[in-house]
Amino acid sequence: MRSSSNPAFRNLPRGAAEYGPNVGFNQPQGGVPGYGPPQTSAGADDRPMTVDDVVIKTALSLGTALVTGVLTAIWAISQIPVSASGKITGIPGSVIGLLVGGMIVGLVISLVIIFKQKPSGPLTLAYSAAEGVFLGAISGLFEALYPGIAIQAIIGTAGVFIAMLVVYKTGAVKVTPKLTKWIIGAVVGVAILMLVNLITSFFGFNPLRDGGPIAIIFSLVVIGVAAFSFLLDFDQADRMIREGMPSKWAWFAAFGLMTTLVWLYLEILRLLSYFQND
Repeated sequence: MRSSSNPAFRNLPRGAAEYGPNVGFNQPQGGVPGYGPPQTSAGADDRPMTVDDVVIKTALSLGTALVTGVLTAIWAISQIPVSASGKITGIPGSVIGLLVGGMIVGLVISLVIIFKQKPSGPLTLAYSAAEGVFLGAISGLFEALYPGIAIQAIIGTAGVFIAMLVVYKTGAVKVTPKLTKWIIGAVVGVAILMLVNLITSFFGFNPLRDGGPIAIIFSLVVIGVAAFSFLLDFDQADRMIREGMPSKWAWFAAFGLMTTLVWLYLEILRLLSYFQND
């Protein structure tokens, strides 16, 4: 299986040969894309995964994140004191606790899923719920400062996701080994720059996140890299389907897509905040 910039898709097992060939997002076979040959003896968890499996599991994961995120954001906004001039006068410890707690829980669960390399519906949904709390707390803070920014970020994230899915399905951009290496290299480069900027920010030097022209350009680059990462995610899910991996692995594909969605949303939210500053 081709490498991916998403750690969730690294070192996945090959599809079991006993399931026979299946088809993927762009691989119609036997008339209906995404559906393998009829299964007569395999159990529900052992049959080859289909496009529907990936769509349903991803929708469940995304829905979980949206519910916990919206509820957390609404609660956070109600707790954050804002002055008449629209300035936050303080951040309650409870909001910070949810933000940090959601981030840590989500990180721990993601590491468990990645290193176990085994699909798990409960863990994937728990990860989505934790990320929803984390994103909801952050969105609440941004929303208190800039009303309407969260919904703009959600619309932007959905737009990028749909656009890249269309690009992948139409074959406008082919996921070749060369493109894969380029995207992985870009992700690694962005991660290194973020780490260096984080370290230098402790010394008062924060050019990539200070809201200036360089920060805006960097944020646009990161959004572009995250968008192209979707192509690798779609390709990996497609390969899992074609190789006949059991349907339970659709949870792993959903987890991988969720990690990229979280990254993209955060970056779009940050970029929008730059344009709100006077």
